[in-house]
Amino acid sequence: LSKYEKRIDSLFRIVPSFQKVGKAGYHPGIQTMERFDDYLGNPHRKFKTIHVAGTNGKGSVSSMLASVLMGLGYKVGLYTSPHLVDFRERIKVDGEMISHEAVLDFLDRTDPFVAENDPSFFEITTAMAFDYFASCGVDYAVVECGLGGRLDSTNIVTPVVSIITSIGLDHTDILGDTEEKIAYEKGGIIKSGVPVVVGAVSEAVQKVLSDIAQERGSTVFSSHHSSDEDSIIKAFLDEFLPQMD
Repeated sequence: LSKYEKRIDSLFRIVPSFQKVGKAGYHPGIQTMERFDDYLGNPHRKFKTIHVAGTNGKGSVSSMLASVLMGLGYKVGLYTSPHLVDFRERIKVDGEMISHEAVLDFLDRTDPFVAENDPSFFEITTAMAFDYFASCGVDYAVVECGLGGRLDSTNIVTPVVSIITSIGLDHTDILGDTEEKIAYEKGGIIKSGVPVVVGAVSEAVQKVLSDIAQERGSTVFSSHHSSDEDSIIKAFLDEFLPQMD
């Protein structure tokens, strides 16, 4: 095995991922992530973010948004999960995976923090993504929530726009056993004054998300009558692209 393969194998064994072990690999709350980000010099503040949550469609919407922004000439980071074959699939800049060297460098630099603070696998990978995006000087990062939203590690960001693709019954042992409870968790990515695009959801879910948005002074844009990825992208292009710069 190469040094990279040994290091990644060790990371999976020492810090199990939700992908591998389920609920045991989930650390709710953003306090450790905030400390990690401080340790790194707050890299997430060095680029603009589009934050994507949802039960279905969030991965494809994130990838499509990154492609759209790249096509417009922006340098774009993309953070998604899980990976299929290579850990590096999670972190891309302009479509290219993070290098083996950058992964190793990050893990070496952050060993002291990891040893002292015991972050989750997802917290480590999220910190790595933000650190890498900042070092690459991306203009925008499209960041997919790992699980839920409110207590997800990615939720330290204040995006230029939030997107909630859909709400369904998923991870009910963690997020709640009704669509309304799950909507509350995913609606946690709605930030004060930051607009949010919402895919097709039930009236009950729409009310939960609208109430959160109203409380935070955020405008809700519905992607009309479809949760399909194309209509969400269209809503984004129509409402936000003209004002993004």
